[in-house]
Amino acid sequence: MNVIVSNKYSAMLSSLSTKIDLIKTIDGEFQVDDLIAQFDNFFFNKMILDITAISGYQDISQIQRLSFGMDMSKIILLLDDSQIVNSPQYLSELVSMGIYNFTRNIDAIAYLIDNPNTYKDVAQFHLLGSSASPMGGQGGGYQQNSNGNKGMFGFNQSTGNERSYINPSAMVPSMGGTRVIGIKNLTDHAGATTLVYMLKKQLSEHYSVLGLELDKNDFLFFNDPDLKSVSSRELASIINNPVNNYNVILIDINNSAEEANCTEMLYLIEPSTLMLNKLIRRDRNILDKIRGMKVILNKSLLDAPDVRDFEGEARCSVFHNIPPLDDKKDKHRVLDELLNKLGFDKNRPTGGEPRAARLFGIVKE
Repeated sequence: MNVIVSNKYSAMLSSLSTKIDLIKTIDGEFQVDDLIAQFDNFFFNKMILDITAISGYQDISQIQRLSFGMDMSKIILLLDDSQIVNSPQYLSELVSMGIYNFTRNIDAIAYLIDNPNTYKDVAQFHLLGSSASPMGGQGGGYQQNSNGNKGMFGFNQSTGNERSYINPSAMVPSMGGTRVIGIKNLTDHAGATTLVYMLKKQLSEHYSVLGLELDKNDFLFFNDPDLKSVSSRELASIINNPVNNYNVILIDINNSAEEANCTEMLYLIEPSTLMLNKLIRRDRNILDKIRGMKVILNKSLLDAPDVRDFEGEARCSVFHNIPPLDDKKDKHRVLDELLNKLGFDKNRPTGGEPRAARLFGIVKE
């Protein structure tokens, strides 16, 4: 069931009631903290959020505050027609926060409920580095393409001939367009080090990839020159080194505080009862914290119904479910599925399905 939070576009959104299943509709202008509190313990599939219902929405920091308190993968943001909200800077900031489902087209909302965007669907809006951005036109405006067409987001597509544009308030490192993906264990021994190794190996078929681990030396045992063990204090200089020519940098974050130096973060949970209960005892508020995170179940023996049970009990969305894998193999379909979901369209899933999983018992306090 879905939720609609509307304000300026309440009449337009009311037409969705015949197209989608609704459990709740509210109308008005709300403070970010009030929205978070109202839906804190309310389980829903997707929220269609009229951006004008957020008080102070033209200040991107308000959207950022919302992203800290809500799972933005479950939000479909209906944008208004203001110049600020439709500027390249604003849209790029949305993508930087992991907000991929936004549109000005009411007809696109029902589609996005069943077909949510991945990074590759919105990469055109992401301003990275000093190279020309497809959305960076003269004066920050949008230009129509030669066919006069609009994409599914309701934005005019650019011609690609605009001047370069650097977003001075970008919240992520640029390094000329390199994607910097951090991977961190939430439960003990969830497999971040080995997953970085396997993802690096699988991505390297199509992309130039560097793997880093922070403050440990486990990469030494993989005998791969593009897997490097470095200290946290070295990370920023490595990322911003102008002579680097990597498409992707994968980072095993370990216990460092360098998440802010990553373009995006993946958080790993091994969903066994033992590991989940250890996680809960270490941080009683962890289930609230992971709602806004891109959570991956790793070394997981859960099938699809079990994952849905996990999501319902933990009140969070699972980005991907990875079974135990043989790290000696060069290719795994489930990893191509993850990489494709992350926007690496050259890694198309092929081959057989992952092994069958068995039932588990979720956290009992």
